[in-house]
Amino acid sequence: MLRKTKIVCTLGPSSSSDEMLARMLDAGMDVARLNFSHGAHADHQVRITQLRALSGKTGKPVTILQDLQGPKLRIGALPAEGLELKVGDTVTLSSVAGPIKNTRGVLIPFDFPEIYPSLAKGRRVLLDDGKLEFELTTVTPTSAEARVVLGGHLSSHKGVNLPGTPLPIPSFTDKDAIDLAFGLEQGVDAVAISFVRRPEDAQEVRTFIAAHTDRKVILIAKLERPESLDHLEGILHVVDGVMVARGDLGVELSPARVPSIQKEIIHSANRNGKLVITATQMLDSMMHAPRPTRAEASDVANAIFDGTDAVMLSGETAAGEYPVESVEMMKTIVCEAEDHYNEWGHCADFSEADTQDDATIMTRAGRELAHDKNVTAIVVFTASGRTAELMAKVRPSVPILAFTPEENTFHQMGLLWGVRAFMTEFVSDTEKMIAMLEKELVKLERVKPGEQVVIIAGYPVGARRPPNLAMLHTIGESTH
Repeated sequence: MLRKTKIVCTLGPSSSSDEMLARMLDAGMDVARLNFSHGAHADHQVRITQLRALSGKTGKPVTILQDLQGPKLRIGALPAEGLELKVGDTVTLSSVAGPIKNTRGVLIPFDFPEIYPSLAKGRRVLLDDGKLEFELTTVTPTSAEARVVLGGHLSSHKGVNLPGTPLPIPSFTDKDAIDLAFGLEQGVDAVAISFVRRPEDAQEVRTFIAAHTDRKVILIAKLERPESLDHLEGILHVVDGVMVARGDLGVELSPARVPSIQKEIIHSANRNGKLVITATQMLDSMMHAPRPTRAEASDVANAIFDGTDAVMLSGETAAGEYPVESVEMMKTIVCEAEDHYNEWGHCADFSEADTQDDATIMTRAGRELAHDKNVTAIVVFTASGRTAELMAKVRPSVPILAFTPEENTFHQMGLLWGVRAFMTEFVSDTEKMIAMLEKELVKLERVKPGEQVVIIAGYPVGARRPPNLAMLHTIGESTH
């Protein structure tokens, strides 16, 4: 059975060698995520070169996803031994440098002066992914005093979350602009933007991309803040896909709400015909163990049943002890879940959307034709990848085999649910296209003579237009 849900792997120290990347690709990696919160440009450039070389060697597409850091709020430097904070202690967050101890309690450097006017008494402050919690008691223009609600050990440069506090900081930072310009120059296939709160945040990045390249670049909005849920439909209209960033959502909101929010996001993305990646701690125990917990396996399977396009490995492949085993296990769980999708799955596919778009109607027709005739596969010929993307979103039960003459499109299709991408030559008319597709299909041993496929393409071929041709073709009956 052809695996349909794609696997995103975050690269890092555990997955930096040619040998390890090759093993991960062989194990099932479809998308390589480069986290620009870490690493220098030179390091990322090496990874991109390695991935392109591996793709060329194996003939498999590798979608390179650049994940921008966004406005990360972090505390400053603390003593080397860190701080031990107990419930009831008083701490002072301050943008003014000073001694670690003062008469107001423990001083924690937090050099973001633009934040303090937005803080209010009674609001929560979370540090280190929610491991420590404070309640604000006093706020000034340059500092904020708080009471420790949940204590523990605190070390330097830990992240800060401010649930319920509107933050007057841009989603797209100066660092992001520099990093994105570099990524576009290197030819990344997709970009994930952090801290998206409203459609305007995503549109700013979309405009930046258009000003720096003529290439199509897949734009993914990471949904990490409660505000993004209030503007979900608007965000979906601007981007190509979304990422369910469950780690930050679980800090900003109650962890009990995350499962329902995940389902809502996946449902909305599919209904709008947009990609959706489910991320964070999917196989987290495999950072240090060769097998996941049963709960983690259930978590991955339920994301498949909800209709996610891709599942993501973070620390498991970036810094874990078992990167290849994590990919192999993810693949095993995905395939087992997909075997039982008809029993337990529910996906609000794009065919539920109320649209009269010709391309969408054509892909729906192709799906119905494939199901009625019990064909082996749906074959699309596409220059931009849009036909394959739409075909994936109507969720046919048969594989989607996508052929393109464009290398950029070839790599981007590695992120599309149910799609297997292949490079092929450019053809200028329908008869040559059918003959070429048939020859490639037989050579690749994807179908056999006498089997039927549905072909979806634009006519006339080469005109770079939306698909307007759906035909049933029996292999071996080409006119060539």
